[in-house]
Amino acid sequence: MAVSGIRPKLSGLARRLVLDKLLTEQAALTAYEDALKSRASFVTHLVEKKLLDAGAIASAASQEFGLPVFDLNALNLEHAPVALVEEKLMRQHHVLPLHKRGNRLFIAVSDLTNLQALDEIKFHAGLNTEAILVEEDKLTQAIEKALQAHANPMDELGGDADLGILELEVTSGEEAPDDTGALGSDEAPIVKFVHKVLLDAINKGASDIHFEPYEKKYRVRYRIDGELSEAAAPPVALAPRIAARLKVMSRLDISERRVPQDGRIKLKISQNRAIDFRVSTCPTLFGEKVVMRILDPSSAKLGIDALGYEPDQKQLFMDAIHRPYGMVLVTGPTGSGKTVSLYTALNILNTEDRNISTAEDPVEINLPGINQVNVNPKAGLTFASALRAFLRQDPDVVMVGEIRDLETADIAIKAAQTGHMVLSTLHTNDAPSTLTRLANMGVPAFNIASAVILIIAQRLGRRLCKHCKKPVDMPRDELLKAGFKEADLKDLVLYGPAGCDQCNHGYRGRVGIYQVMPVSEAIQRLILEGGNAMQISEQAKRDGVSNLRESGLKKVKQGITSLEEVFNVTNE
Repeated sequence: MAVSGIRPKLSGLARRLVLDKLLTEQAALTAYEDALKSRASFVTHLVEKKLLDAGAIASAASQEFGLPVFDLNALNLEHAPVALVEEKLMRQHHVLPLHKRGNRLFIAVSDLTNLQALDEIKFHAGLNTEAILVEEDKLTQAIEKALQAHANPMDELGGDADLGILELEVTSGEEAPDDTGALGSDEAPIVKFVHKVLLDAINKGASDIHFEPYEKKYRVRYRIDGELSEAAAPPVALAPRIAARLKVMSRLDISERRVPQDGRIKLKISQNRAIDFRVSTCPTLFGEKVVMRILDPSSAKLGIDALGYEPDQKQLFMDAIHRPYGMVLVTGPTGSGKTVSLYTALNILNTEDRNISTAEDPVEINLPGINQVNVNPKAGLTFASALRAFLRQDPDVVMVGEIRDLETADIAIKAAQTGHMVLSTLHTNDAPSTLTRLANMGVPAFNIASAVILIIAQRLGRRLCKHCKKPVDMPRDELLKAGFKEADLKDLVLYGPAGCDQCNHGYRGRVGIYQVMPVSEAIQRLILEGGNAMQISEQAKRDGVSNLRESGLKKVKQGITSLEEVFNVTNE
């Protein structure tokens, strides 16, 4: 093809565009000179000024340089080795690293004449570079997408995000976050990030925060309404520094990474509100996993009406804890809300004329007016020894965090028989099996029958979001099979989750589902006769006690939760 009519100043891609009649010679020359003046690449200038379509430019470049055009939309940019090239270089030269193989780094470019970019990246990354031709508009989008996917969470903490974080006061650690100016420049962003995670977790109503290191990933997850979901994914290289920061805040040994450690953090987030965190570290294959349990004192002051008891269940609960002596047991799996139930009872009983002492492992929520003891088996302070000490200190109400062995059970039972109200927990599936569990531990049947006055088995179910819950249809046979009675089906409307911007997949908050079983005379006789859990359960049913499934179905009828959620949390 003759080229004699084209000015020598035009070469490479500009020359090809003129030859292919995509641009006039004058338009190409003007665009070339304008690109030089604005210090932009020739291709970027053409696309930004809408002089040519990005696809047409890439096709012409492919013919000119003998390289195929790669479609960036076909690549998962989450795996792009963005960390190998500084963001400043990527934006300056409009390039994106796509893949690393051995000592070669493949770079996406839209302008193959930009040899300076490849040379600079080769120098900074210490790798041989190889150009991959892509379309300009797709490259612009891909650079932003890749940088966002690999964004360092430290960068998100500028501006207004720092307000509030710096107002937090760490009262259980060695330094407060507003001391960031005294920290090294590398550590200040870590401090801000950790406090942002804690603050977000509090604001979202999370109960636990998980910091988890893996071989190629580091993730932060929140447990909200019983469900875990990922909240952040900092670079894996930051794992040791984040773990160290959390250990400093909770006064743990940062040099010890081989054994689990436990600690606490108190964050003062306003004049009248402080949040406690129970911190647990555990060495894993790729670093220390840190789990933080959020202990909000306000949850213990919700009041019994907020817990979800039915009116008859609430009355049984209130009558039992106000008796002068006896034992009230709360049972259920970990995370079923037993602690909140016990603290609610303690708050009700916490008056000037009562002496209340608790033994816990560990103390989760600080309650003024109550003598709380952290058990420490290594130092010889067990539940049993704490109980013995309490009984010598004129108690009215005693709370034992958990009955784990015969010695603790025996002392607690005797305390309940000798004029003290005893509150405690056990890990059993339902109320009737709690009585047989005590018997299996070796507690004499007579002592069980005379001391235990009420057993509460409980679960936590997610509440349907009141903003988006929707009616659902279910066949009549399925409803009967689920446990509803014929009388219940009249005017029954079931609701299910929908999902909106104010909830978590259709649910927001949780509600207690309870089996509240008073130990009646008939049940006492069964205990003395050595009756099993099934016989006690049948007698409780005759006494009018609803099991967990039946209590859950009442919540479904009231539109508080879904039938699916009740099935998930009850095992009847």
